[in-house]
Amino acid sequence: MTHAQPIEIPLSKTKLLLLLIASLAFVALGVWLIISRTSHNEPFWAEQLFVKLVGCAAIVFFGICAFFIIRKLPDQRPGLIIDDEGLTDNSSGVSAGQILWADIEDISVLEIQRQKLIMLQVKNPQDYIDKQPSGLKRKLMTMNFRMYGTPLSISSNGLKISFDELLKMLNDYLAANNERRNNRT
Repeated sequence: MTHAQPIEIPLSKTKLLLLLIASLAFVALGVWLIISRTSHNEPFWAEQLFVKLVGCAAIVFFGICAFFIIRKLPDQRPGLIIDDEGLTDNSSGVSAGQILWADIEDISVLEIQRQKLIMLQVKNPQDYIDKQPSGLKRKLMTMNFRMYGTPLSISSNGLKISFDELLKMLNDYLAANNERRNNRT
């Protein structure tokens, strides 16, 4: 099965805006946790410290999320382009760019806190990490690689497509590519 035209999946500005609002709300919650006074009856200073650390973590994590979403909002390029060569991921602030079907060994689903991610297992993960122009992107992809066995993941959260539709489309394209490769040998 060859596809004449690439499939372009646009970014969903509505979904991105909702994600930005949620991220900023969690940043505000983190600030509140840091500046709110804890009860004087609090028996353990460690509990107070823990609350402050959670607040700091929320500010850092969701602040980074908000930063990447703000950078992505004005982007007019498609969020994902799928063609016979592979896919070009522009769906998030830490997307990998072009990923070749020939490099993809498997597609799996990872669910974290009811958030589904499409994980792309590739033959050469370090190559995809090394080609990233940003040091922050390389660090985040290295973290993903250590935790999940691949640096490459795609979320449908910022795209105008449902998770199930996207997963089916990627699996269909990968199967077609594998079939073409097997027919050549």
